[in-house]
Amino acid sequence: MNSAIRSLEPKSLWNHFADLNAVPRASKKEEEVIAFMKAFGASLSLEVKQDAIGNIVVVKPASVGMEDRKTVVLQSHLDMVHQKNNDTQFDFATQGIEMFIEDDWVKAKGTTLGADNGIGVATIMAILASNEMKHPKIEALFTIDEETGMTGAMNLSNDLLTGNILLNLDTEEDNEIGIGCAGGVDVTAERNYNEVDTDNTKIGYQISVKGLEGGHSGIEIHKGLGNANKIMNRLLLDAYENFGLQISSIVGGSLRNAIPRESEAIVAIDAINEDVFLLEINLLITAIKAEQIQMDPNLTIDLKKIETPNKVMDLGVQEGIIKSLHTAHNGVFRMSPEVKGLVEASNNIAKVQIGNGTLKIDCLTRSSVISSRTDVANSLRSAFELSGCEVGFGGAYPGWKPNRNSPILKVLDDTYYKLNNEKAHIMACHAGLECGIIGEHYPNMDMVSFGPTILGAHSPDERVSISSVQKYWKLVEAVLKEIPLK
Repeated sequence: MNSAIRSLEPKSLWNHFADLNAVPRASKKEEEVIAFMKAFGASLSLEVKQDAIGNIVVVKPASVGMEDRKTVVLQSHLDMVHQKNNDTQFDFATQGIEMFIEDDWVKAKGTTLGADNGIGVATIMAILASNEMKHPKIEALFTIDEETGMTGAMNLSNDLLTGNILLNLDTEEDNEIGIGCAGGVDVTAERNYNEVDTDNTKIGYQISVKGLEGGHSGIEIHKGLGNANKIMNRLLLDAYENFGLQISSIVGGSLRNAIPRESEAIVAIDAINEDVFLLEINLLITAIKAEQIQMDPNLTIDLKKIETPNKVMDLGVQEGIIKSLHTAHNGVFRMSPEVKGLVEASNNIAKVQIGNGTLKIDCLTRSSVISSRTDVANSLRSAFELSGCEVGFGGAYPGWKPNRNSPILKVLDDTYYKLNNEKAHIMACHAGLECGIIGEHYPNMDMVSFGPTILGAHSPDERVSISSVQKYWKLVEAVLKEIPLK
């Protein structure tokens, strides 16, 4: 399947993308891709540097005639989100991504594609390997662990770079130029609880929520996509209040920055209530599917009778947790009053893990305004503390404040117009680009972000437009020729 990808234009970019997609590169497990990138730089006889956290910089001198231009930092992150469909047999640690072409799209077979941010990485690799492109001196910055905490950018060495223009290649609409982004903070609720023996009058059921679209918990949070954890909790609350349902375990969601697509709960109900329980819950399932049909047409909610679980949650704890989850905000919290159409603040209830006397709920709260980010985080803390949880904040990272007077923005904006005979959309996004963090390490850095059209990032439906990559590549080539004089 991947051989067809290698024949696409521009061939150098797609071939490097195929090479990259053969390398495991989960967040916090980037050892192999770091070695791959160092070997790549060395194979070109270019200077390769690595800082203490693991970020890589490959330095390429200016092409002939471009020595008087400012140094440009080209930046993308090495890690990718590893997600697959439940029925897909795939080992990210040992297998390369299986890609295929469908119309104008490159997709993966049942897994995330890694176009986020692999297309950006492959773009930089193609530039480093080229003997024909005109460009100033390049510092190619490959950061690690962007997807699960941005620890690469957070711990970036302050003496690794000399350039003061940064082109971040991590935007996912080819007609957009990014000049700002949201910051974020992880909100984690945990507690231990007592398990009790399941009464012998109970029977067991497995409830499965699956088939949701999922997606990026920042740039797609406004779409109204279903959150498997919230849908599951809605079912559990109804069945608890009407039939005394008791929870044995819940496993929902997988990654903090992905809208959860699946959740599974093992529960117990009174055998005498089985028929009316099934009638009531199926009515609710029908209503939920009707609500979500436009956003999540493949949603399925299955009930399966199973062996009765031996242990269930203490009812007092269970009631508090179910109600806390019902109260906890998920989705858009506030739209920006300054930028039309921009989400200012949001939250994603990303993971719910309950069982064996412990529970953990992971949320990712985002906002372009620190005060509203704090407000959302505190509302979550309040909801979960009311049910006896210990709540912690971690992994906070800053947003990127827009600068409409940026010199490199003008270069990119003008070049886009010359190539496409239309104006690009200059925008801020509700996602955690690394630019704001890098700007804290290099406060004089002039930055913009752009990229090709990528849809469904962070989900197995991830795909990248072939024609968009071609359009974007022409923009990259043209912008590098227009970098200002020193």
